[in-house]
Amino acid sequence: MSNVNQITRKTVTSSVVDVLREKIISHEIEGGTPLRQDALAAELNVSRIPVREALLQLEAEGLVEFAPHRGAVATRISLEEVNELFGLRAILECDVLGYALARITDEDLDKSQLILKEFDELLKPGADKHPWGALNWKFHRSLYQPSGRKRTLGLISQLHTNCDRYLRMQIQLIADYPRAEHEHHELLRLCRVRDKRRARKCLREHILTTGKELVRALKNVA
Repeated sequence: MSNVNQITRKTVTSSVVDVLREKIISHEIEGGTPLRQDALAAELNVSRIPVREALLQLEAEGLVEFAPHRGAVATRISLEEVNELFGLRAILECDVLGYALARITDEDLDKSQLILKEFDELLKPGADKHPWGALNWKFHRSLYQPSGRKRTLGLISQLHTNCDRYLRMQIQLIADYPRAEHEHHELLRLCRVRDKRRARKCLREHILTTGKELVRALKNVA
């Protein structure tokens, strides 16, 4: 296979991954739904090979599982997973924030401030809350990036991808975003004064409170 064909195949697979990930995270594809490779290939106008590769990648991200006699299915919403995901986030993100604050610059923090301005726009009446999850990761990543800990950031990025489907559901169930945005501003303030202890404490409480509120909301609709 030529290098050009390899690149083309990877590009197609990446596009299929993006489409299917968005459908699962947005709940357009509900948890437990079978993901038929032939049907998906026809719908997306691609061959079965990139669909198969995309499903394997989404399995690694925790959004797809391969069940006996059923093939690939979208994973279901799980309260246990919520607790695990947000618990892991609290551990990894508080750790990486400590490293980041030793190297972060005022210019870095100014970029984080601009992201919060985008968040503020989402709080206006009638604003589309759809970008909330992606913007949430963009803000958090801006604070962690100076740490230089690429492997940790990769793990955290994957956790945010898995959390996004729950955050979108949370937005639908409870209007909790003003609290989260207030906590974002407080976290940034503590980072500006380089108060590592209080910044990490603020971040931990922010993550775990979001997880607890989400679990409570999911239990109410269970």
